[in-house]
Amino acid sequence: MQNSSNINSDYLESVKKQFEYYKLLGEKTFAQLSDAQLFEQYNADSNSIATIVKHLWGNMLSRWTDFLTTDGEKEWRNREAEFKNDITTRAELLAKWNEGWDCFLGTLHTLTEADLMKEIFIRNQGHTVLEAINRQLAHYPYHVGQIVFIGKMLCNEQWTSLSIPKGHSKAFNTDKFSQPKHKQHFTDEVLKKGD
Repeated sequence: MQNSSNINSDYLESVKKQFEYYKLLGEKTFAQLSDAQLFEQYNADSNSIATIVKHLWGNMLSRWTDFLTTDGEKEWRNREAEFKNDITTRAELLAKWNEGWDCFLGTLHTLTEADLMKEIFIRNQGHTVLEAINRQLAHYPYHVGQIVFIGKMLCNEQWTSLSIPKGHSKAFNTDKFSQPKHKQHFTDEVLKKGD
């Protein structure tokens, strides 16, 4: 039976890999799209991929700057402006994407097992560090999923699947079950291929 220290260490390693996996899914989607497709909106009330990136960027900077010492909703954050579709180039989109993820992952990689039960605040609501990480483990993949979905719709038949392609489940499972049982994080193979 694992002690709580091992569980906390395993938790931190697991969430780091999961976040890096979702970051990679976003980047693999960007790579399949033309510059113009990054800014397309279905209608006036929907978000383009660029707008979703801008929102993630704003949230990540606000939540993870001075994470352990200041409220996660910073006074300087302008959340409403995050939903203005005013990014105009792929380079600007990627700069915001990378700045947000660098801030977030940089902070995540500094956290220790001892930090997990510390209390932080988001809009004056107390969260343990573990709860704050879990909050974003739901939030960020939610938006990355939107990015992937929009990308898939825009690419149509030219889309290259980011998971097991339709019609390949049986072959995929046959390969997996032909291997001996072993401990491995589900993202390990995907992240290695992304390098």
